[in-house]
Amino acid sequence: MVDSTVRQATLDDTHAISELFRSRIDVWQRLDAGGRVETVPYEALTVYQRWLHGGPWMSVETAAIHLSRLLSGAGLPLVAQVKGQTLAYAEAYYGNEPLPFGEHFHLANLVVHPEYAERGLDDALLKALLERMKARKARHLLVSRVAGNTEAGTLNEPFALTPLARERRLSIPARTGQIFYRATEHLNPDPAQINGWYMPVGRTTSARQQWETVWHRTWEALPEIQSQRAHRLKVSAAGQDAFVCCKQQLYDPRGADVYCWSPKPLTNQLLSAIRDWAHREGYRTLSMVVPEDTVKTVGPDGEPDGYMQDVCAISLTEE
Repeated sequence: MVDSTVRQATLDDTHAISELFRSRIDVWQRLDAGGRVETVPYEALTVYQRWLHGGPWMSVETAAIHLSRLLSGAGLPLVAQVKGQTLAYAEAYYGNEPLPFGEHFHLANLVVHPEYAERGLDDALLKALLERMKARKARHLLVSRVAGNTEAGTLNEPFALTPLARERRLSIPARTGQIFYRATEHLNPDPAQINGWYMPVGRTTSARQQWETVWHRTWEALPEIQSQRAHRLKVSAAGQDAFVCCKQQLYDPRGADVYCWSPKPLTNQLLSAIRDWAHREGYRTLSMVVPEDTVKTVGPDGEPDGYMQDVCAISLTEE
């Protein structure tokens, strides 16, 4: 294990962190004028074309904006340095959700320079996160990973993973329904609104990280993202309030990804309201990630596409 120093990231680390993420991309591609995939140098890509390879860390311009938001309270960015050189990065989000998650930190990213992959920098970052978690008296350090993929995201000793929940992705048709509900635009991005709430639909990372990702309009500064429809709503149905975001899918303009936060789990009434609203907006297919025990609520209209993920708690075993 190499001697390292772990500290909170600063804006001065932006370039180094972006390089860590970009080092994982072997080939840079884009669509040419005829719609064919072509391989090009990184410098030939626009900011948005770089974004498509992995989000805001793919270019320094968007990375600086993202890191600034994290440092303003959206999340916790940490770097591990060796002799003053930034060689590893971890990004986590504090959240408070009903059990089994409770108060927790969610590990969103953990990336290490390829030449230091077996030098203990990932362990140093995880231990630092666990210490911050304990200081805040959070219940878990959580990570999401594709179900059945035992290699992706595997942690070294002395860390162990305890499965807490499984999520499944379903495709469900939008359709009109005989239900009374109210849906109004809701643009307030304050995360305090979802403190202690469930995320019954769309929880691919954590309720807090998903909120920071889809409710803020930061990335609509990119014209290509602004052109994709995104609806941020407050929905009330049968006494249940919820915040619902529907985002038009990139390659299917009549399909939408759905995200939902509510003080209660998903109900048939809320689901019917979302489907009815989406149909009236011109959508025909909704993609929903839901907890495994909620699949029965969706019913036979929900068609699984085979994608599943597990939410696990990271714990430090006795050495």
